[in-house]
Amino acid sequence: MLYDTKIMKETPSSRTGSQTDATTHFGFRSVRESEKAAKVAQVFHSVADRYDIMNDLMSVGLHRAWKAFTIARADVRSGMKVLDIAGGTGDLARAFARRVGPTGEVWLTDINESMLRVGRDRLADDGLLPPVAVCDAEQLPFPDGYFDRVSVAFGLRNMTHKDRALAEMRRVLKPGGKLLVLEFSKVARPLAPLYDWYSFNVLPWLGSRVAGDADSYRYLAESIRVHPGQQELASMLEEAGLSRVKYFNLSAGIVALHEGVNL
Repeated sequence: MLYDTKIMKETPSSRTGSQTDATTHFGFRSVRESEKAAKVAQVFHSVADRYDIMNDLMSVGLHRAWKAFTIARADVRSGMKVLDIAGGTGDLARAFARRVGPTGEVWLTDINESMLRVGRDRLADDGLLPPVAVCDAEQLPFPDGYFDRVSVAFGLRNMTHKDRALAEMRRVLKPGGKLLVLEFSKVARPLAPLYDWYSFNVLPWLGSRVAGDADSYRYLAESIRVHPGQQELASMLEEAGLSRVKYFNLSAGIVALHEGVNL
């Protein structure tokens, strides 16, 4: 079952915030903030069915190692409560659900229902039935201090107000709880020319051939370039109220794992 946020707990943040005429990035384009969520949604509606195979092809399987490192750093144990934001097809949620056991609780959430349905079905095929909810990371429908761990993998860069989303993630963490943000970042300078060539030539070609959608993977490449780099994102976690913030560069900075603790 897919839960809608309307039937879940209302929080102060879900009653505030209004759409404005301000602009934000959608890849290299500027769009109205009120339009971005719909444009991102269309990207993921388009690629949901081929998302996993494209991840394997684009990263040459490295995304599995990046996620395995994140899961290890999360140190999820029996009985914990875990929130996986922008969880899509459920890779992290599956691992967490196996670790928390029957006394724990793992929520798989995403703003995109097409992605979430794929993730729910994959977890069900593995005999796992965690609660699944369509919700916006900028307005999380959970009470304060509810989760031991919050994770978001390759989703933060698509959010319109990253600062607001990070503040919400901190809000729902228990004291001592940990946030983990796995995201594309700034690659080491010597690799940048080759990485740019791959991103703007190979990714759209793969998207066209495998997913039938070159534009969505061109957006992927562009969205990485306008996302905050390692140190800037670390500062954003601190500004959201998190402590002990650190990050780990993976694959020469193609990806970075940021983490912070809610003290």
